[in-house]
Amino acid sequence: MTSFASVTLEVADPTAANRFYTAFGLGPQVRLQASEAPTTGFRGFTLSLTVSQPATVNGFSGAALDAGATPLKPAAKSFWGYGGVVQAPDGTIWKVATSARKDTGPATRQIDEIVLLLGATDVAVSKRFYVDRGLAVAKSFGRKYVGEA
Repeated sequence: MTSFASVTLEVADPTAANRFYTAFGLGPQVRLQASEAPTTGFRGFTLSLTVSQPATVNGFSGAALDAGATPLKPAAKSFWGYGGVVQAPDGTIWKVATSARKDTGPATRQIDEIVLLLGATDVAVSKRFYVDRGLAVAKSFGRKYVGEA
């Protein structure tokens, strides 16, 4: 399986963004590059942190908010587990979630997976593009949604 070890974000102020991502707990996983264009608002992708339990979701979400993120969806229980959504000061949208509904121990700072969710006009064409480059598809719902394995 192909995976990513880090993601590089274009941001208007790399120094401020570095402070945010370090406080959020993602310093090693997020690389930053100065952008010449505005980087606020939705940019065609979101990033998702998958963690082990609700307490860890709350810890990451709280750290993001304390570091200057804007809450978009407060962390709460849902059909699939527990999670919430924040927007970083640079405009990047982050979902922090777990499939667990109950805590099994104290909160940790461990990230199980970082997932990149891309917006696409034609999901079938995008799916073919990535599959042709070695990314496996775990599930696919026609032209609506594709999950990477």
